[in-house]
Amino acid sequence: MAPYHPVREQMEIETVLAALGNPIRMAIVRALSAGGPDGLACGTIDIGVSKATATHHWRVLREAGVIRQWQVGRAHFVALRREDVEARFPGLLAAALNAGPATVAP
Repeated sequence: MAPYHPVREQMEIETVLAALGNPIRMAIVRALSAGGPDGLACGTIDIGVSKATATHHWRVLREAGVIRQWQVGRAHFVALRREDVEARFPGLLAAALNAGPATVAP
């Protein structure tokens, strides 16, 4: 079964803000933003948490509409849904990214 991705019109500001309000998830968003529009392999972003915890953070970002995930063979990829977030909430992603990095406790 394919993972759930909300369409642009289903994205809610409360859900997106809650997803971006966690320092680990913001670290993921920053890494994806620096990684370019084609996305990155999920395993290339080291967020310093267990696989189960990382899966939780990926799910929260995906279900909020902040990221898109897909699979090619056995590899999992992820990309920032920059255009969708910007269209739905103009300036939000840029403001969050420019707010400065939060420290993530090991």
